[in-house]
Amino acid sequence: MTRSIHKGPYVYEKLLKKIAGKRPESAAPIKTWARDSQISPEMVGFKFAVHNGKDFPEVLVTEEMVGHRFGEFSLTRKFVKHGGKMQKELEMKKKESEIAAASAAKAAPAASEAKK
Repeated sequence: MTRSIHKGPYVYEKLLKKIAGKRPESAAPIKTWARDSQISPEMVGFKFAVHNGKDFPEVLVTEEMVGHRFGEFSLTRKFVKHGGKMQKELEMKKKESEIAAASAAKAAPAASEAKK
């Protein structure tokens, strides 16, 4: 559900006070628990450490993020790969083939230099 237009966007006031007068490139990450706060245009370029329930992953605010909420960029659940044992075997085969291709590519220039 969206917030009504006459109320305006919800931006946590303390965040605006923390970035007031600072430059984005020189400021340290700003730690916050305000996941429900919307990102305003003044915040572009700043790094925020947004709490996800366990730790504070850093979020670099860009132009495209304006209007969204901080919680959208600090995920609370960790994705665990599906596949188990079979997937692990496929990944190992892929890794071995990449290593073989890299060693073959290395050996080819060395062999051509030896012929000269």
